[in-house]
Amino acid sequence: MDLPAEPSPPVATSPRRPRVAVVLFNLGGPDAPESVRPFLVNLFTDPAILRVPGWVRPWLGRIIAWRRTRPASENYAILGGRSPLLELTQEQAEALESVLNAEGEVEAKAFIAMRYWHPMSDACAAAVKAWGPDEILLLPLYPQFSTTTTGSSMVAWDKAAARIGLSVPTTTLCCFHSDPAFADATARMVRDSYEKARAELDPAVKLRVLFSAHGLPESIVTAGDPYQWQVEQSVERVVERLDIADLDHVVCYQSRVTPQKWIGPSTEDELERAGHDKVAVLVVPIAFTSEHSETLVELDVEYREEAEKLGVPGYFRTPAQNADPGFIAALAGLVRHARCSGRSLCSFGGARQCPKQHRDCPHEKVSAARRAQVTA
Repeated sequence: MDLPAEPSPPVATSPRRPRVAVVLFNLGGPDAPESVRPFLVNLFTDPAILRVPGWVRPWLGRIIAWRRTRPASENYAILGGRSPLLELTQEQAEALESVLNAEGEVEAKAFIAMRYWHPMSDACAAAVKAWGPDEILLLPLYPQFSTTTTGSSMVAWDKAAARIGLSVPTTTLCCFHSDPAFADATARMVRDSYEKARAELDPAVKLRVLFSAHGLPESIVTAGDPYQWQVEQSVERVVERLDIADLDHVVCYQSRVTPQKWIGPSTEDELERAGHDKVAVLVVPIAFTSEHSETLVELDVEYREEAEKLGVPGYFRTPAQNADPGFIAALAGLVRHARCSGRSLCSFGGARQCPKQHRDCPHEKVSAARRAQVTA
């Protein structure tokens, strides 16, 4: 008589890791000479950039783009006729994806949503939906929040996701201006370039650090945009970690493109002051985390030439973070923290970081919406 076979022991299975789509927000840049004009049209017809009545914006934005096409094309010609930003962002995405997957907590895939040139939010949202994530994490590559950068990308993403019915639990990281790991990684890069500059300079020549960020019209900041405050916070945190005694440094702003008053001091003015003081300068792109035309051309070519004309005794620059391992590790930490925050909108510290006078902090809008629901 055959005995019944004993049942096989259950096979242990590990729980499925959550699939997390990490969407990297960045500016974008033309990928060919013929892309310069339409890229500029996309930029200057954005309501977050050109703050004029809606009926004026389409034609005024195109006029501005037409006027800017020739100088912009000349800049991109120096770079081979195209922006390197997409390839550099892809390297950041691949590096971040690799770190997150190696940790084993999630199955992560990084996607890119450029704001003004391809791949833009519509294409990115479609790719995310096709992958089928359990969660979405929106991660700007702008350390400091501005309505003109991260804010504009958030609006574009929401519209793109709504158009295709992409409805997945989503967390948005608004800023990481004072994140300790970001500050540490940035300070290490600045210290390296500071030491190299000092080694090349005559010991009698002083060295001043210019933390240069993209400027904004003063009216945007006055209206409540927290960008300038956040830039200053970034610089404070980096300087603390540099721990260089009596460090001569200043925050300044570059890339003015309209005749209205912009926040200052300008980087050009600081170069002039350095020439007058006969001090060398180390320029640090504190608000850019990838090389592009405003670092590779404006800083490396135009401002270098200007510094030489002004008699600045030495001109040096710290590179942008790109796929620096310390920076990528900081991004991975931000992803982990944001996922565990329990918030749909969070800063690097979780809750709102901006003082109350910065009314365009995205947390203010969330709070206002909640107050409206309570009083409704």
